Amino acid sequence: MSSAGEAEVLVRALPYIKAYRGRTIVVKYGGASMINNDLKNQVIQDIVLMNYVGIRVILVHGGGPEIESLLKRLGKESRFVQGLRYTDAQTMEVVQMVLCGKVNKEITALIENAGGKAVGLCGIDGATLKARRLKSAGGEDLGFVGEIEDVDTTLLNTLLDSGLIPVLSSVALGLGEDAGYSLNVNADTAAAQVAAAVKAEKLLLMTDVKGILRDLADPGSLIQEATLAELEILKKEGVVSKGMIPKVDCCALALSGGVKRAHIIDGREPHSLIVDLFTDRGVGTMVSLV
Repeated sequence: MSSAGEAEVLVRALPYIKAYRGRTIVVKYGGASMINNDLKNQVIQDIVLMNYVGIRVILVHGGGPEIESLLKRLGKESRFVQGLRYTDAQTMEVVQMVLCGKVNKEITALIENAGGKAVGLCGIDGATLKARRLKSAGGEDLGFVGEIEDVDTTLLNTLLDSGLIPVLSSVALGLGEDAGYSLNVNADTAAAQVAAAVKAEKLLLMTDVKGILRDLADPGSLIQEATLAELEILKKEGVVSKGMIPKVDCCALALSGGVKRAHIIDGREPHSLIVDLFTDRGVGTMVSLV
């Protein structure tokens, strides 16, 4: 690209940078972009750039593949109940070690290495995420799996006000029978509830698909924009199905809590975050309340 072309790209990004400067954006980081090193580095660069231009960024992450890998190394077989990982006491120890330790600190270190300033924490820190045990839809016990009941934004806002990037892992402080202990919570749901609690401008859910497709066999059938009411119709029609339903439900959770826009974006796309934020092209599906 010529120097004039590069300048044009920057000029076109300026209105978006002005619009989001000082605003809070919550990014749920997961999928292939956490495993593929090239994509991982691009995500980190995007996060640092967003912070540099004045966007208040909160990065929420899970780490299912890393948890699965360590459980296998320990000879521990995973069990799932209606798609949710059954988390006994030993598994909870692994979840906490992987999410609050290994993955969280690796992401924090990558941000620091790329020139950003980040603080790695989990939902237990500052009692940021508080949860009670969750039962499956069929009433089955899931072990130490929690449903978030409260988000305390004090620590997050303190970090954001200091120009830092909070990197939050999806482990919550237990309530009730689990007071003082840890619970494993869904990272997508955690991101949605954090976004609502901090009154974020946007929630960006990174996935391994292009977004919501009218026809799963046709990548060109991407639905670029939709309201929640339209997505409910698509659910009934079977267009929104399987793994996309929880993503849409997280968008609904965030939007009903005051978030202006929720985006389901393709994390396999190079620099997907800044392409979605700073261009009129986008890389997924934007969901709005109306």
